[in-house]
Amino acid sequence: MTYVALLRGINVGGNNKIEMKKLKATFEALGYTDVVTYINSGNIIFDSPEKDVKKLITAIEAAITQDFGLVIKVLIRSFEQIAALHQVIPDNWQHNAAMRTDVMFLWEEYDTPKVIEQLALKSVDTVQYHSGALVWHIKSNDYNHSAMVKIIGTKLYKHMTIRNVNTFRKLYELMKNR
Repeated sequence: MTYVALLRGINVGGNNKIEMKKLKATFEALGYTDVVTYINSGNIIFDSPEKDVKKLITAIEAAITQDFGLVIKVLIRSFEQIAALHQVIPDNWQHNAAMRTDVMFLWEEYDTPKVIEQLALKSVDTVQYHSGALVWHIKSNDYNHSAMVKIIGTKLYKHMTIRNVNTFRKLYELMKNR
């Protein structure tokens, strides 16, 4: 089965530095195959026959602690989950100079449509809930007037990992073309 592991908070602002080549070796040492990393923000695509995602997360988090001395939260999504999310994000939602679109992957305890109620959305915000994620879309020049700036540091923020839509779409393509 093909999965993507999304690591939260690595290589951000010089903190929790993990070299992708070494991270790839950590995944391979766990017995995962066809391991591919994408950019430096902790995106690892791999294959495993294991179907229990909780077992995968436990093994990966323990290996990262052992190999790097860091406690890093890991979120796993299957190709099927990524493909389903890819289908519902409008093609014209981009991440560029004119607009921002971010995919906020949610930890299980926050994975509910009611999570939107915690956001205090403003008129400039467009947010969609889809199983496992929020997709947040705004015009770039409205970002500072968005509820997005107020989410940082909240309890909810600590239970998600964010990728811009360009990164998300690239992960989808890499998983699809295996």
